Parts: sequence; C-alpha cells; structure tokens
Amino acid sequence: MTDSSTGDHLSVLIADDHQLIREMVEMYLKSQPDIEVALSDSLASTLAACSERDGFDVIMLDLAMPGMAGLAGVEKVIAANNGKPVVLFSGNASRETVNQAIAMGARGYIPKTLPAKSLTNAIRFVAAGETFLPMSYVMDDQPTPEQQGWNLSAQETRVLKKLCEGKTNKEIAREMELSEVTIKMYMRSICSRLGAKNRTHAAMIANQHCLV
Repeated sequence: MTDSSTGDHLSVLIADDHQLIREMVEMYLKSQPDIEVALSDSLASTLAACSERDGFDVIMLDLAMPGMAGLAGVEKVIAANNGKPVVLFSGNASRETVNQAIAMGARGYIPKTLPAKSLTNAIRFVAAGETFLPMSYVMDDQPTPEQQGWNLSAQETRVLKKLCEGKTNKEIAREMELSEVTIKMYMRSICSRLGAKNRTHAAMIANQHCLV
C-alpha cells in the first residue's frame, strides 16, 4: 500500500477489492501532480490504513468489499476517517442505499463507470466538502413510462429482471454490488407493489405482464 499526504496534495484511499479497477483508478489518479494514492481491498485493511494516519482527504469506498456487510461497514469507515470525506464507489448503488449512507455522513456516490476526467473532478469536489451525485444516477432511478402503472423504480426493475432470470438474492446482491439485506428490502417492496405473495409469485406476474 502506498501512502502519503504532504503540502497541498490530496491523499486518496481507493478501497476496492477488484484489482483491475483499483489499479486503473490508481494509475489515472497518480498522473495528477497533486493527488497521492493509497490502496486497500477489505474493510479490515481500510480501517488499518485509517489508523496509521489522521485520515485521508477522500476515501473511495466499495460497498461490496470483504467484511463490509453493507452500510455497517460504511459507518465504520466514516468513523475511522476522522471527519474527512468518505464517498461510495460502486458499480451500481441504489438511491436508498446512497441516501442512507449520506445520512450516516458519506459524501455521496461516485459510480465506477464515471469517465476519468469526471472522476478527478468528483474527488476534488468531495475533498472541498461538497456531496457528489452524478446526474445520470439521479435520472436512472426514476420510473419509466412503462413502469409507472406498477410504480417500480428502475432499480427495482433491475432486481426483478434478475429474479426472473432465476437468480437467488445472494447472486443478485453480488451482481449489483449491494448487500443481501438491501436486496431483500427491494424484494419486499416489489412484492408489495405487484401484489405478489412471494418472490416466485412476483416473477410470475412480471413474466405475465412483460414488466422486464
């Protein structure tokens, strides 16, 4: 793990267990003259990195790292970073998860699909004390006209689609990089909106009405 923060440099911790993503982001950020990078790949190593210093200027925190247990891990990292910004760094975080994380003290959500230049701007924005949310994220969670009759959000529709593919809650959670608890919450919401008795019934309704 590399680690330094001097002068006007920003210290950024990339906390992510996906090696390729971690190395690509590290390579780009290191090309910026005022950004210095540290790496971690689990909740334990992230907390250990925080304990070695007076916090990082920005922590980019993957929700699905080993040991995270969803928002419980987010809360621990926020506490360990001594009041400095922690931002979710995920391939697909729900509006509900992001809102809960922000309520805990997180500074928003940076999707892993964000272009490199925008990523740097987002990090500087967060380091300045602001909360970052990409416009695409805000728009994506709005229901489409086809879904409005059922009041399903785009995220709920994604979960429902994977359910119809025969995936378990655990598999859906892994693919969407969310906790299994969050997926169960979505399932309850989906069943309620569709008037389904259980997840199997919800899949039947979805297939019958071509909802996904």
